[in-house]
Amino acid sequence: MDAHLLTGLGLLAGVCTTCSFLPQVIKTIRSKRTRDISTGMYATLSLGLFLWLVYGLLLGDMPLILTNSVSLSLALVVLTLKLRHG
Repeated sequence: MDAHLLTGLGLLAGVCTTCSFLPQVIKTIRSKRTRDISTGMYATLSLGLFLWLVYGLLLGDMPLILTNSVSLSLALVVLTLKLRHG
């Protein structure tokens, strides 16, 4: 498979999964209601995204770096609001 096509596929997959965080982030920022959000899930997710980001950095894989850095940022917003507003 062509390297550019493969990179494009990775970016498209990453954009789809990253965008899936937006509704939760927006809702949490607006409402400040986090009672039903799992702290353990977002802590584990954040750790996993951080590790994927490190993996991408070590490989020099731009789709992994870009999408996991944005996803990690969004997950940390929700986790921070959860810890702050519990």
